[in-house]
Amino acid sequence: MLRHKGKRRKPMEARERFLVGTPIRQRPKEVRKRKTFGHCELDTVVSSRGKSKACAATFIERKTRLYFAVKMPDRTARSMEIAFDVAASQYPQGAFKTATTDRGKEFACYTELEQFHNVNVFFADPYSSWQRGSNENANGLLREFFPKGHDFARVTDEELDEAVRLINHRPRKCLDWKSAYEAFMEELSHLA
Repeated sequence: MLRHKGKRRKPMEARERFLVGTPIRQRPKEVRKRKTFGHCELDTVVSSRGKSKACAATFIERKTRLYFAVKMPDRTARSMEIAFDVAASQYPQGAFKTATTDRGKEFACYTELEQFHNVNVFFADPYSSWQRGSNENANGLLREFFPKGHDFARVTDEELDEAVRLINHRPRKCLDWKSAYEAFMEELSHLA
């Protein structure tokens, strides 16, 4: 028997995933190129392990980089469905055409999102966070306000809204120094 130096570690909790749904390679090229409006990336930002199950569902529109977050009590598919309903209800029809997510269990509600919101859901390849890079980058910005280990159960809706507002009102070089908010509102004006 081999001797172990140091402390034994508990195995990390495996994140549940599922293997159905449309893979990202079937997503239209126009989505990848950011030429058309209404294509989102979705993810969750969680409290640290051992703390509450509360988290935030995060969404970013790919062309304009508008970022929004909705608190969730847990990472269940039902909570994600409700969070998507909340986010979609704030914008006119056509603001959401596609969504790109990872294969976390919270996105097992993808068929409901496709049917109820008329949005096509695509799944990034495993261990390929770069395929949803805009969302990962924005989640990093959100972590500046709520670092890892921060309990999302203690974050008020007002605190989350203020952090998102500050992120969305930063001028961005990729948007010709407009803010994501300005670029998004300009795109919305074309939907009306």
